[in-house]
Amino acid sequence: MTEKQKIASESYSAQNIQVLEGLEAVRKRPAMYIGDISEKGLHHLVYEVVDNSIDEALAGFCNDIKVTIHEDNSISVKDNGRGIPVDIMEKEKKSALEVVLTVLHAGGKFDKGTYKVSGGLHGVGVSCVNALSTFLKAEVHKQGFIYTQEYSCGKPLTGVEKQGATNDSGTIISFKPDDTIFTVTEYKYDTLASRLRELAFLNAGVTLSLTDERQKKEDGTYRSDVFYSEKGLEEFVRYIDASKEALIDDVIHIVTEKQGTPVEVAMTYNTSYNENVYSYVNNIHTIEGGTHLTGFRRALSRTLKKYADDTKMLEKVKIEISGDDFREGLTAVVSIKVAEPQFEGQTKTKLGNNEVIGAVDQAVGEALGHYLEEHPKEAKTIVEKVILAATARAAARKAREMVQRKSPLTGGGLPGKLADCSSKDAESCEIFLVEGDSAGGTAKQGRDRMFQAILPLRGKILNVEKAMPHKVLESDEIKNIYTALGVTIGTEEDSKELNLEKLRYHKVVIMTDADVDGSHIATLILTFFFRHMKALLEKGYVYIATPPLYLCKKGKVEEYCWDDRQRRAFIDKYGDGDENSIHTQRYKGLGEMNAIQLWDTTMNPDHRTLRQVTIENAAEADHIFSMLMGEDVAPRREFIEENATYANIDA
Repeated sequence: MTEKQKIASESYSAQNIQVLEGLEAVRKRPAMYIGDISEKGLHHLVYEVVDNSIDEALAGFCNDIKVTIHEDNSISVKDNGRGIPVDIMEKEKKSALEVVLTVLHAGGKFDKGTYKVSGGLHGVGVSCVNALSTFLKAEVHKQGFIYTQEYSCGKPLTGVEKQGATNDSGTIISFKPDDTIFTVTEYKYDTLASRLRELAFLNAGVTLSLTDERQKKEDGTYRSDVFYSEKGLEEFVRYIDASKEALIDDVIHIVTEKQGTPVEVAMTYNTSYNENVYSYVNNIHTIEGGTHLTGFRRALSRTLKKYADDTKMLEKVKIEISGDDFREGLTAVVSIKVAEPQFEGQTKTKLGNNEVIGAVDQAVGEALGHYLEEHPKEAKTIVEKVILAATARAAARKAREMVQRKSPLTGGGLPGKLADCSSKDAESCEIFLVEGDSAGGTAKQGRDRMFQAILPLRGKILNVEKAMPHKVLESDEIKNIYTALGVTIGTEEDSKELNLEKLRYHKVVIMTDADVDGSHIATLILTFFFRHMKALLEKGYVYIATPPLYLCKKGKVEEYCWDDRQRRAFIDKYGDGDENSIHTQRYKGLGEMNAIQLWDTTMNPDHRTLRQVTIENAAEADHIFSMLMGEDVAPRREFIEENATYANIDA
């Protein structure tokens, strides 16, 4: 520990904690503070606690963070930081620990001397977690002693109690989310693992681990993972691109500080046709980009264009090179640290600090310029890829004009197989993308014609992961999806932006058979949406229908069962555990149900279960889609084998 850190460590006390406002409103309007009260908000509680530990890591006092999911879906987060201060605050006449846990926006991160930068989007912090938990226990190891305090629904059950001696330092926060507030109370291991992995890449040298005490292995140990990155963003980019074919072997890794702003960027190129740039501010994923992304793109285009001009590689190119062309096949992560970030945009995840543009532009321009000069072979390969992208863009524009020649809103412009709905109110309308003409016919008979449209798809649609953009738009099934939905693809200058102004349905439901082929078709469609209609996913318009797997009968009693657990419950209830006494019909395909059954189980809004498709972590989603739909078989097999342990995969 440096002398400066030692002084900061010793002076991290009650005086560093500032109080901004009270906690009363959190339980009344929880969604205002954590986004929602379902799965997203539930997991956000963990992120808020982990963010506190990451702040300690950013300040140089913590390098180990352990997250545990307990059997009852409660959570513990343990770090080896300095420990939350426990001394009495003069103004509040309470322990600093109690203030941090009971007052919104109270914490060291508002005192610039304590934390230079800090994570967490709104800084609602652990007090918000406390307010929304039926039980929370704080255990602080500090200055040779253990201090604990317990709470319920944000109110202290005990004072701060001195428990005994310790040689450790750090904080353990254990909490149980309030099931009277949250509609979902079961934590998803993969969701938490994804965020911890991301944080490990963004904070090189910090170890984050996850243990799930609900999942015991045969050897008696629990399911667990440890996330650690030595090289940070360089390893992040290699992880995202693990299933893609590299265009160059290098990852260009920039770690610097410009104009007082720490900037870290890692980038490389692959042979795909997609741009994958992920931007972060203080570990927050800025989904809508912002000024740091503007600076990165500006530097990338300017520096590559200058190199291409200086080496006369563009002399014979007749097509105008656009900004998009420099980013085709690019994978990059941009991470900056800002003391006082200003967020804008619909979801408050767009950085607005103007001073950041110049800092990132300068950092990337200098480093990329040096790299291109020192690696002429790789530089030539990248510029050739840019020229190919420009040529393909011209071909894609022609294909796009073919798709959009007829207005989707005129009757003649709609696909012949589309059975449209009567209503023209997009908010209340939904379209089912159905696998095959047979199931499509059943769905057409069973639907409510007022608000439900059916578009049958023939066989497996094109795997867009491996196809050039103009080939995607030449596919009949994909053209049908574009025209049925009524969406268009930007202008020539902004060729990749999806225009949703004339979107005809606010629910796009993928409905396929409950077997391996059906799952594959659903994945192909989702890959298409992720790569070419991501805006639909970001707005929450895409859903997956869940037809039942079984119809169980015993005498006059019959029930649909969506999984083996429900089927087992039916057998236990009506057959006294005897499977042979129950008649079970297994639905492998939608076509095995008649129109009434399909309506009752899968299409009727009163009874159906739709799974909304969201992107919690775009970088992780990119990695998975590349792995599932790319050329490399080995990681795909490994993923299926690993997940088969925890999911029903129909053989």
